[in-house]
Amino acid sequence: MKKVLTMILATSAAAVGLFFAGFSYASAATVVTVQSGDTVWGLSQKYNVSVDAIDQANNLNSSSVITVGQQLNIPDGSQAAATTSQPVQQTTSSQSSAYTQPQYKQSVQTNAATTANTASTTNQAANNTAASAQTATTTSTTNSSNTGASNGNSAKAWIASHESGGSYSARNGQYVGKYQLSASYLHGDYSAANQEKVANQYVANRYGSWSAAKSFWQANGWY
Repeated sequence: MKKVLTMILATSAAAVGLFFAGFSYASAATVVTVQSGDTVWGLSQKYNVSVDAIDQANNLNSSSVITVGQQLNIPDGSQAAATTSQPVQQTTSSQSSAYTQPQYKQSVQTNAATTANTASTTNQAANNTAASAQTATTTSTTNSSNTGASNGNSAKAWIASHESGGSYSARNGQYVGKYQLSASYLHGDYSAANQEKVANQYVANRYGSWSAAKSFWQANGWY
């Protein structure tokens, strides 16, 4: 009878040992080094101790932020582990959603969101400024081109008027047409289109522009 009772007690003790073997909690002297992604709440779950216990052991408060490499004292979690022998109550979805993040974690997330929004606003303003500058440059270039073209056409018409009265059929010895070009330049093609093309080529090669050609004509009486 004594032998049977001893076996029963040994079996019961082994069963209790297996039951508590599933719980891992820190000893009184446990010191952990904070890793990337660690939070006080996460460490409290890992070592089965309360957030308040960790805060008190490390002089933290709700606004404290832990950093990577920081060393934290984890208090003895044996008392919390002993309570886990009670039946585990199933957590409903409504209970899970009732959890509120610690204030210090909310503050970090809020600051990160504010920084991201500020950076986005700054980038948008810079893009708008660059776009405005590009538009102004394009407008200025277009206006300059239009002004140059207008001046060139005016100078071209002025030379044609003084050379031939604007007539494509005007002749003066070896000089032919509206711009009084040398017949050798036209190569026998006296059409209006060829006179325009050759005149533009001649002025571009010799003076660079009709405005410059006009200035030369006014100074010398020919171009």
